[in-house]
Amino acid sequence: MALATVKGVADWAKARKDIEAAVFSVMGRLPKELPELQTKTIDEVDFPGYSRKRINYFVDSWTRVSAWLFVPEGREVKPAILCCHDRTHRGKDEPAGIDGKPFMAFAQHFAELGYVTLAPDSITAGDRVSSGLEPFDTRQFYKDYPKYSAMGKMLWDHTRAVDVLNETRGVDAARIGVIGHDMGGYNALMLASFDERVQVCVASGAFTCFQDDTDPGRWARDKGFVLLPKLQPAIESKTYPFDWCDVLALAAPSPVLLVTALNDEVLPNTRSCERAAREARRVYKFLGAESMLQNFTHKGGHTMTRETLDAADEWFERWL
Repeated sequence: MALATVKGVADWAKARKDIEAAVFSVMGRLPKELPELQTKTIDEVDFPGYSRKRINYFVDSWTRVSAWLFVPEGREVKPAILCCHDRTHRGKDEPAGIDGKPFMAFAQHFAELGYVTLAPDSITAGDRVSSGLEPFDTRQFYKDYPKYSAMGKMLWDHTRAVDVLNETRGVDAARIGVIGHDMGGYNALMLASFDERVQVCVASGAFTCFQDDTDPGRWARDKGFVLLPKLQPAIESKTYPFDWCDVLALAAPSPVLLVTALNDEVLPNTRSCERAAREARRVYKFLGAESMLQNFTHKGGHTMTRETLDAADEWFERWL
């Protein structure tokens, strides 16, 4: 159902169900079982102003995920931010500031600002690379989950990360945000759209709408990092069951900041993000939250910069 046909809140209630069904038809539905997290702390190091813990926890009945948990000093209840890593083989170590680009060190950065932060490994990265395969090779994943999708699995794993934050002492469960760039960006958007516990989102370099993308096949490759294999027929027919404007609308009325580069070499169609935000903003307007969906543009290329990190700081300070 096109967002342009939504004329009010009543229309949106039906459209939302239709969009969710369309997304799940491609992505696969999330599991119904919710195993205990059984969170374990492996080690802990104190830094000026915060501690950094290496933890692991169950995301499903047999898979433990490793993550970095940052806890600022002080006894007061604090907001929390889930930090989704981008497409780096380093996985959680980059947002933790251990290895990688400094402006991607979200978990360390926001811990220094007083937020509890969590940076887990996504499938095929960090400690979750399949034996004998390169990072971001999903062959083993699809052997284990033939009816699922990598996108759906990452969404599920990030909902479990929110569970971890909810169980962390000192976290205000009503103030949880998410941030990510590139792969982390679209994961952040998906989480904000499908997990009502996430109150605020910052997504950088996250997408170009399928219909505008010169390379829509990036979402359904034949090999390597295969995100949504069931999207392949839609790409061939150019008739998509949903698009990123729909995903954005699902996040309403939560505050979402899109960060897009005017000179993005990976996702060059900046206007596509602007159009998606404009379409989704119709739903935000019906819900009395038109100002809560914004698009921040910059000229730093397909990366985070000091400028874009400052914009994220201001967004979380404003809404979280």
